[in-house]
Amino acid sequence: MINNILQLKKPFLIAEIGINHNGSLKLAKQLIDLAKSSGFDAVKFQKRNPDISTPENQKDKIRSTPWGDMTYLNYKKKIEFKKEDFDEIDRYCKKKKIKWFASAWDLESQNFLRKYKNRFNKVASAMLTNEKLLHQIAKEKKTTFISTGMSTIKDIDKALGIFKKYKCKYILMHCVSNYPCPNEKLNLNAIITLRKKFKCEIGYSGHEADLSPSILAFFLGCRYIERHITLDRSMWGTDQAASLSESGMQKLHSILSKASIILGDGVKKISKDEKKMLKKFKYWKNDKN
Repeated sequence: MINNILQLKKPFLIAEIGINHNGSLKLAKQLIDLAKSSGFDAVKFQKRNPDISTPENQKDKIRSTPWGDMTYLNYKKKIEFKKEDFDEIDRYCKKKKIKWFASAWDLESQNFLRKYKNRFNKVASAMLTNEKLLHQIAKEKKTTFISTGMSTIKDIDKALGIFKKYKCKYILMHCVSNYPCPNEKLNLNAIITLRKKFKCEIGYSGHEADLSPSILAFFLGCRYIERHITLDRSMWGTDQAASLSESGMQKLHSILSKASIILGDGVKKISKDEKKMLKKFKYWKNDKN
């Protein structure tokens, strides 16, 4: 573990926009701009067909929204981006020179995303046991981030078996699916557990408002860190309070960018500046034997 710490470099930072755009392409672009200006490497969205991916027992539940009271199904349709929206997101991210990808919540959505030829795929925690979807994602053989919230070791092992079958590269993301997640439930030591058990790359996907867990995850060896982002944590939406705003994003990037410089190479030596300082303090001469 000590050698791993000595070799740490700035991790690959993923800005999870998710559904924090509230169905607004203008807001999505502002979040892309924010991710880019804050030094993040990629932005991530979600793609679903609400008619397919919304559980039957949830569809008719009434929800209060900024657009009035409506069923949960209609709310999900209201905030879902259409093809022309994703076409514009693809164009805009290329213009801004930032990578983008999305987590699909159904087979139709995964097929839809394939045409954009993004570098990455993502398995959302909620989809980890959706085996048909996992097979479809793994067949594409793109590097895939697999979030592990709401899952057991057995669930994860079974999912990874599918990715191994298709020889698809994956990165497990330690995750606890609370929004926001209190510190006492983050269980970051599970990063070590997952690494020992599955002997693979482990990243971190956090849903807390604090920066500290992401920094601790980095020092536990996570080279990929995903955080939800928002323009304003007080905005309407289920994920806003579990997201980082501009100041938090910039602080996180700044701290992690400096880490390798601060850690140094680990070789104990006297620097030139220390030698000069020593001359100021040393008034004695040791006997030569």
